[in-house]
Formats: sequence, C-alpha cells, structure tokens
Amino acid sequence: MSATSALPRQVKALIVARAVNQLGGFSLAFLTVLLNRSFGASLAMAGVVSALFGLATIPSRLAGGRLADRWGRRRTIVAGLVGLALAQLGLAAAPGLIAAMVCALLMGLAFELFEPPSQATIADAVPPAGRASAFELLTTAVAAGSLAAGLIADVVGRWSLRWLFVVDAGTGLACAVIVWLALAPDAVPRRDDQSSADSTSAASQVGHANLAGPAIVPAPAASPWRDRALLLVTASGTVFALVSMLMLTALPLSLGAVGLNPANAGLIMAASTATLVLARPVLRTRLAKLPHAATFAVGYLLMAAGFGGYALAHTLPTLLLPTALYSLGNLLVMGRSFAVVSELAPTEASARYLAVYGSSWGVATLLAPLVATWLIGVSGPASLWTVSALACAVMAVAQPWVVRRVQGLRDDLGVIHSTKPMADRYDAVSI
Repeated sequence: MSATSALPRQVKALIVARAVNQLGGFSLAFLTVLLNRSFGASLAMAGVVSALFGLATIPSRLAGGRLADRWGRRRTIVAGLVGLALAQLGLAAAPGLIAAMVCALLMGLAFELFEPPSQATIADAVPPAGRASAFELLTTAVAAGSLAAGLIADVVGRWSLRWLFVVDAGTGLACAVIVWLALAPDAVPRRDDQSSADSTSAASQVGHANLAGPAIVPAPAASPWRDRALLLVTASGTVFALVSMLMLTALPLSLGAVGLNPANAGLIMAASTATLVLARPVLRTRLAKLPHAATFAVGYLLMAAGFGGYALAHTLPTLLLPTALYSLGNLLVMGRSFAVVSELAPTEASARYLAVYGSSWGVATLLAPLVATWLIGVSGPASLWTVSALACAVMAVAQPWVVRRVQGLRDDLGVIHSTKPMADRYDAVSI
C-alpha cells in the first residue's frame, strides 16, 4: 500500500487544496516592491511595512489555533482563506499608500489563520506512525505549487504587480471552496465532553505504535504555554524557521551579489522542488523508519552541507547540488518537527499546540530580512551561508538532545516496541 493511498480522503483533499492555494504564493515576495513602485513608499518605509506584516502573522497563527479548537477546523480554514483574499484584493485596488499599508497589515493578521487547523486536521486523521510522512507530503505538495507560482509570478508580474495579488486571492478562494466541499463538517466537542477527551487522549496515543521512534505521550495541560516540552521544541523550531526563511529571502540578493541574475532564484527553486519529488521513494523505503532524533540529525547535516555549498559556489550549475542537499534536509526536519508537536498535543488542543509552535515562523519572517540584508551588506553572501551552515551543524547535535529532553519531560513515557503485525498496520510511514 502506498503512503498516498493510505491517507484519509480529507487529508488528500486538504493537501491538494494547499497546493492550489500555493499557486499564487509568490505575490508576497513582491510586497515591498509593490509598496515602493506602485504606491510611492520609500524603501525604508516599505521595509517597515513588510516587517509589520511578519509581526502580524504571530497573533494570526495563535488565533488560528484557538479558533480551530473552539470553532472548528473547516470553518477556521475557510474564514482565514477568505479573509486573506479580501485583504489582497483590497491591496490590489488600494487608491493610495495609507490604504495599501492597512491592507498589508490585515493580510498579516489573516495570513496564518488557516495553518494550525490545516496541521491539526492531519494530526486528527492520521495515526502517529504516519504523521511525519503526511506532513512531508504536505511540504512536497506546497513546494510543487510554489514551482508553478514562480512561473505565474514571472508572467503576471511583467504586466502588473497589483495583479499578482489578485491571482493570489483567486487561488486562495479556490482553496477555500475545495476545503468547504471536501472536509467533513466541524464537530466541536461540548464542554462536558472535554474531561472525557482528556482521559482518553493519552491512551489513544499509546495505542498507536510509532515506527519513527517512541511515541511522545501528551500532557494533560490545558494551556500550551505551560507545557515546557512544547516551549522547548518551539525554541529549537525558531532556529529552523529562521534558517529556512534566510534561504528564501536572501537567495535573490546573494545571486546578485556574486554577479548572477537574481531571477535565477526561480530555477534554483525549481531544482529544490524536483529534489522533493524525487526524494519520496528514498524516504518511503529508507529514512522513514529512523527515530525522530536520528532523522533530525541527518536533516540538519544535509542542510549544513547545502549552505556550505552555497558559500563556495559562484555559478548556477555549482548551486544545484547544494540546493538538493538543503532541500532534502529541510524536508526531513519539517516533517518530523510537526510530527513531534502533534504527538505532544492533547487531542482537544492539537491546533493550539501547533499554533504555538508555528509562531516561530512569524518570528523568523520578521527577523530573516533584517539578518540577511545586514550580513550580506557587512561581509557578503558567503558569510551569510557560512553562519547558516554553522547554525545547522549545531542543531544537528542540539535537536536530538531536545527530542530526548522532551521525552524525559513526560512522566509516563515508555518505549513502545512495534511488533511486525503492528508495523504492517501502520505501513503508511512514507511520503
């Protein structure tokens, strides 16, 4: 049985919807340029607005987690997508700079609402043994959408930067329609059901054997902010998010700094997407059964090798191998990160846990442009990639320790040894 066929129908639909939504995803890369060229903002002012957008994504993700647990997964996803689309259409039609700035801030507030319920939907529907694979498949689908998004942005952007946001709004609304039609109606537990859910959530987690390593038994804490294990994972996840965002924000700048056309970043992203697709059979047959700690170590070492290659490469062909190494490592770390968080979360609070962890990406979105421009401006792109490589090398040692520490914070954690029949039952551990 393939991993894709083993996934529940609503998870497949959600992954397809996210890929559709990503078709317009490159518009945000042009937010600063749009504010500068179309609305007359200075580069400094445009940068400040972009930073405020990144800052607004933090409460957006936290609100998405709370709404998903209290209002329902499907409703929150659709509301977030529709709200974001309306803000994008407002930005495209804005008559002046003030209106554009307001719409950009509203975009940030709506931008992450749909992420926690999307991730929680996967965590709800997929057994622990298959969650890493499901999240990795989601990452691959989004990357494939990004590949097409680059081509769309190249064509539409030559005509009008405003229309990039119209296209993005259209793909977001299409995603909302798919989600509304394909996902099951929300059934939010009543208050008197919560105590029952609390008592059964840990047992249900232990009942699933995890081929990726010992299952992490959820804590009964009501607030994710009081869960030390989650906060530790979130702290380490912020480092991962930052180096990932540095890659996205600094790549065009670094290409220009070494005399290459910044537009070649699109070709490099295409190579990254190809790596994700071609890596699926290897992950399905070889790496999927590795424990979490070992997978994190391998993933971060691959990312470190990729960044090291970027520091040495000065031509487009020599950038391809580092891109493949980085992309494979990023995929491994991304999938396992969300799998660990979903294992930590009580059933009734999974969206809030994923939202707290996901706030690390809001912090990274705020910091990455500042760090990238500072390092490149001070000593060139090689220093940026070298620092990123060193950070990943440190995380290759630190993240396995984090996993072991998180397991130690669970009082009733026990090693679950999977029998062969149980392994056959959860053979979806692959992407």
